[in-house]
Amino acid sequence: MAVLKVSGQTPDEALTVTSKVLDQNKAPLPGVVITIQEDKSNRSVTTGMDGSFTLQTTSSDVLVFKMIGYGLVLKPALEVNQAPVILSKTLVDAGDDDNVYIPFGVRKRREITATISTLKADDLPQIPSSSLNNVFSGRLSGLAIIPNGSQQPGYDVSSFLIRGRSSYNNNQEPLVLVDGVERDFKSMDLGEIESISVLKDAGTIAWYGMYGANGVIYVKTRRGSATSTKVTFDAQAGIQQPLNIASPLDAYSYATLYNEALVNGGAAPAYNATALQAYQTGSDPYRYPNNNFVKDYIRQVAPTQRYVATVTGGNAFIKYYTLVSAYNQSGIYKGGNNPTYDGNTNFNRYNLRTNIDLHVSKSLDVSLDIGGRITNLRFPNIGTGTFLNTVYGTPANAFPVLNADGSYGGNSIFPANNPLAMLESRGVSTDLTRNLLATITATQKLESITKGLSFNVFYSYDVAGTYRYGFNQTYATVDPFAPGGPATYGTASIVSYAANSFMGNLRRNELWLGFDYDRTFGKHGIKFTTRGSRANYSTFTALDQRREGWSNRLSYNYNQRYYLDLIGTVSGSESFAPGKRYGFFPAASAGWILSDESFMKGASGFLDLLKIRGSYGLVGNDATDNLRRFAFNDYFNRSGTGYNFGTSYTGVGGTEQRPLANPNLTWEKAYKGSIGFDAKLFKQALSVSADYFSEDRKNLLTNSLLPNVLGQTLLQVNEGEASYKGFETNLNFYKKIGAVDLNLFANYTYTKSKIISINEGAGIPAYQSRVGHEVSSVIQGTGYVSSMLEAIGIFQSQAEVDASPVQRFSRTVGPGDIKYKDQNNDGVIDNLDFVNTDFNFVPKSFYGFGASVAMKGFDLNFLFQGMGGRSISIHDLVISGNATTGYINQFSVDRWTPTNPDATYPRLLVADRGNNTQNSDFWVRSGDYLRLKNIELGYSLPASFVKRLKLSQLRFYVSGLNLLTFDKLGNLPIDPELPESGYAYGTASSGAYYPYMKIYSFGLNLKF
Repeated sequence: MAVLKVSGQTPDEALTVTSKVLDQNKAPLPGVVITIQEDKSNRSVTTGMDGSFTLQTTSSDVLVFKMIGYGLVLKPALEVNQAPVILSKTLVDAGDDDNVYIPFGVRKRREITATISTLKADDLPQIPSSSLNNVFSGRLSGLAIIPNGSQQPGYDVSSFLIRGRSSYNNNQEPLVLVDGVERDFKSMDLGEIESISVLKDAGTIAWYGMYGANGVIYVKTRRGSATSTKVTFDAQAGIQQPLNIASPLDAYSYATLYNEALVNGGAAPAYNATALQAYQTGSDPYRYPNNNFVKDYIRQVAPTQRYVATVTGGNAFIKYYTLVSAYNQSGIYKGGNNPTYDGNTNFNRYNLRTNIDLHVSKSLDVSLDIGGRITNLRFPNIGTGTFLNTVYGTPANAFPVLNADGSYGGNSIFPANNPLAMLESRGVSTDLTRNLLATITATQKLESITKGLSFNVFYSYDVAGTYRYGFNQTYATVDPFAPGGPATYGTASIVSYAANSFMGNLRRNELWLGFDYDRTFGKHGIKFTTRGSRANYSTFTALDQRREGWSNRLSYNYNQRYYLDLIGTVSGSESFAPGKRYGFFPAASAGWILSDESFMKGASGFLDLLKIRGSYGLVGNDATDNLRRFAFNDYFNRSGTGYNFGTSYTGVGGTEQRPLANPNLTWEKAYKGSIGFDAKLFKQALSVSADYFSEDRKNLLTNSLLPNVLGQTLLQVNEGEASYKGFETNLNFYKKIGAVDLNLFANYTYTKSKIISINEGAGIPAYQSRVGHEVSSVIQGTGYVSSMLEAIGIFQSQAEVDASPVQRFSRTVGPGDIKYKDQNNDGVIDNLDFVNTDFNFVPKSFYGFGASVAMKGFDLNFLFQGMGGRSISIHDLVISGNATTGYINQFSVDRWTPTNPDATYPRLLVADRGNNTQNSDFWVRSGDYLRLKNIELGYSLPASFVKRLKLSQLRFYVSGLNLLTFDKLGNLPIDPELPESGYAYGTASSGAYYPYMKIYSFGLNLKF
């Protein structure tokens, strides 16, 4: 396998080393760079397709073997003898000499002065998931991924937060860039991606001016290499299982509890002994039904699959990478037998990517990237929220699903809530979306003018369109036992085809052009990048949106030990009035390779690298999403009922002025600071990094305090302020122990926010002020709730009620009702007793830890991911329902009664429930959790066997997603990652969320 040719035995004599480099599965590893340690001539060779190399060296040299995604190996030249060199895959963050992508530039890791976390896609598990969020959640420090909506196939409304949240306004999402262009990456196939980086501090994100205040996620796609053509094929098949599905009450339990709720309110029971007995025995299933809608209409298993093929290669003139993938995810609805359509939701996605690099001449390089995506999403016309509300919230005794004559069951209370009819007789829609993404880049060297100078042009064009088609149908329900005889509700119709209808489009083009300069003068290194940019974004429903800017970055280093980066960006947005649209955003960052100093030589035995770095700068956010477009202009509305005259209050048509304009509207200003270090120890086996960071966010939009006598509302003004601070750390350890390759990794982030200024109006008591509290709040009822009552238990007796302050949220308060604290000691519990809290659905801490192990063809990797300091509300979940259902559900079992004084929930009531439904901390629970996010076990067949099959690799694996969860929620059917305990907030039509999924999958990887 390896041959060592020695021209003599003297230690420093010339040596010709000829050997091979293999991976841990004994497969040849092409593209490995071999250098000589401390060799000033910078000699290097690269392994060929068979992993072989030849290098001229001396017998005293130490060889360094490096490849992105693999552990660094240092080996004395004399030891490279009669055996191949083995490199093992590692989950360690980018190495000291690996490339790190920054805006319109590439740096070696040791040159980076800002805080950037990078994850290589090769280190991610193979999981058939519709969103990449499920794959890299918990793997990057500083990045929290928070699902805040339905997980229905084809949808992903998760939020990204980088280092927490410092603004109480909308649009706090980071800027997401794919190869430098603002694009959606959640729907990309994992095979398209080379690396994902999180840019966190002003030292890099100031480049984007007033669009970078929330941080940047930078996705780098894969490219070809100058090697012979390689072909890969991956196939996966998996099953999904919904997590935390509710278990509804049976008909007898529901009826019994409903009677109790009526009696508690002074009313007569609704169900007599005959009905209760019939529910128990099932003697008359049509008059006294006992349904289990969850069991009958929610699947416990649904399939998913993914297939990917890639072709890559190139030579000195052209390099290419091409990918084609297909993904399918079935929904969890079951039931129905319509021969024309399937009422279950279903999602298909097809991805295509081709990246081509052309070396046109010695001075001209051109790149052409083309990406495409077609998605096909089918869903029932009734809507996910409505259907799941019906399944979860309709009482078991409401109606028989099918009457004796086969008609759909229903009644005057539930005229359209039949889940079977919803799936098989309400129709379906299919959204067909096509995306085309194109980027062309050209770099012209200008060496004839001065060495190191080049001109760069970057242009992107994206277009997308969505069309909807499907089948329409309506149904009728029948109540054969209605008081006046059989009654029919609704009108049935036959299936009709719904032709294509245009749902929306998007066009975006972006141009960046400018110069790069890279020159070294002795020990002085200088790099300068300047770019002018303009972006145009348009849809058919709104006027075009435009942005433009001019970004500049100057980098200097002395002796590759002291580094300084300066950024200055002029950035403009049309969201502001003419003359007030441009701002200047400066930033500075510096790094010091402390381990290169002479006074650190004593630590060289264990310390390989120690770098201190820090940054400070100003970044902006032009978000005005909670205001109207062009809010600096006055708006007038011609209304049919705009004015009221006389005493009749009858509206009279006319022209009315909308809320007054704010001509001084401006952008949020984020002053970001960060200081940290990077260290590598024990021959680079251990990598440690840590950062302390802070941000002051000024010019936040907040309410105007103009008096009401003005007679008109003023738009919000930039008078708010908030801040956050925190720290983060990364640990990576790699060690080869005999035949075992061990890699351990962990990351942790802690952040805490604070509101400094927000216009609340005069006369607000200090305990009701939001100032000093955290930025975000729990989700409850109609939205974000920062203030709530403080619950101090449940009343146990009428004497306790009589001795307590009067609670004015219900006509009658009695034993079993929630007891609240009198905050202002006035003897009355009312709106003046709501207090602000720090309950927060945004976590204070988020983390991940895991390991990868490889031995003799087997490989295992897993990740635990968690969040802490997070609160969720069970308010809408526990009290879900309405007056017709008595608000009775599975949680009603653990209600207060005289014989159950230690109950979890208050007594049951159908009417006069206001006291127990107030926003209060009674309904708040800890949202902390630790989850086995993913795990993968694989086996690669021996290279000697695979070679006979004309393959270079054949690997089988099994993987799992969301397999275990540890939380503080007890037996509540709640997924801690979803807000509002997995139930939608807002109007009733919002409905319940589509649940999170546990996924098991099996797959194989082929390399030709």
